[in-house]
Amino acid sequence: MYLTETHVQVRDMARDFADQVIRPVAEGLDRDETFPAGLYDEMAKLGLFGIGVPEALGGPGFDTLTYALVMEELSRGYASVADQCGLLELISTLLVRHGTARQQALLGDILAMKTKVAYCITEAEAGTDVSGIRTTAVADGAGWVLNGGKIWIHNAPVADLGFVLARTDKEAGNRGMSIFIVDLHAAGVTRGPKEHKMGQRASQVGGLDFKDVRLGPDALLGAAGRGFHMMMSVLDKGRVGIASLAVGIGQAGLEAAVEYAGQRRQFGKAISEFQGVQWLLADMAKDIEAARLLVQSAAVKIDRGEDATKACSMAKCFAGDMAVARTADAVQVFGGSGYIRGFEVERLYRDAKITQIYEGTNQIQRMIIARELLKKGARA
Repeated sequence: MYLTETHVQVRDMARDFADQVIRPVAEGLDRDETFPAGLYDEMAKLGLFGIGVPEALGGPGFDTLTYALVMEELSRGYASVADQCGLLELISTLLVRHGTARQQALLGDILAMKTKVAYCITEAEAGTDVSGIRTTAVADGAGWVLNGGKIWIHNAPVADLGFVLARTDKEAGNRGMSIFIVDLHAAGVTRGPKEHKMGQRASQVGGLDFKDVRLGPDALLGAAGRGFHMMMSVLDKGRVGIASLAVGIGQAGLEAAVEYAGQRRQFGKAISEFQGVQWLLADMAKDIEAARLLVQSAAVKIDRGEDATKACSMAKCFAGDMAVARTADAVQVFGGSGYIRGFEVERLYRDAKITQIYEGTNQIQRMIIARELLKKGARA
């Protein structure tokens, strides 16, 4: 994939930050499940949040390919950190595309991490099937009253603002949902306990409950009834982000495995001299590169304004499966050491699993790919 000088400069800046700042603290963040506020402040100063926000609105104004490059490099440092970048990209994209001038004014503090945000969609009965949401917002005079609950929400334990998908018309199906910007410190908002996750443990996840939360008319993002469609409009970029994150995890695993294979000695020689280990490393390298190219191709399609749905689903599905399989290979290269907490590949293996699940499970991605093939043909 051809990269411009700007792409390379931004990628290298993110890579240096990952090597010098993120990787040295990743193990401690994972162990303690710490929200790295200071680290995020440094990222904000470097312009690593809101990659695609236009300069006129306070962002760097980069393209989706740049976003993919940044996500890969940050994830190579620690996927939980990259996840924050991905979250802010989706929120800022929604504000840029659908926000009023007053709502877009929130971007400054959001991108500076002075205001922490959460994207509040998932519910007990609405995960992959978003149409099952039960949270409601009922019109009341000039404003709205919000009731319901969300689970497994990224940043819920620490967020100041929630972008909440709620049902505003029970009879209208997907056309009866709207997105609201909610002050999570307001009366009627209750936070559930922080979840303790298998991987990406430094990203804070929890539940939110809304009990008769009163919202002003300016809380509505975009038009009423368009929430589902607005959410779907950022899914392609979201899937590119998660696919890039998966590539970064895989790349970190490969680098660790190559280094270890050159150092670890058995039967009088480095294990890198054994064909079985060499084949593990070769398979890791080729699949990581294939995933990277799929991701970058999908990002370019978005930037060209092409229909990128199939490409984004293919990238997310392949990269997520790759990350799980190839970090397992990295653990195999390390042998017993790879199964011990404190070795990087053990963490990477745990971090990889969620990439097959969020932003649409990989089973759903396969359904989307097949639907696009059957609708448009194999060459479309």
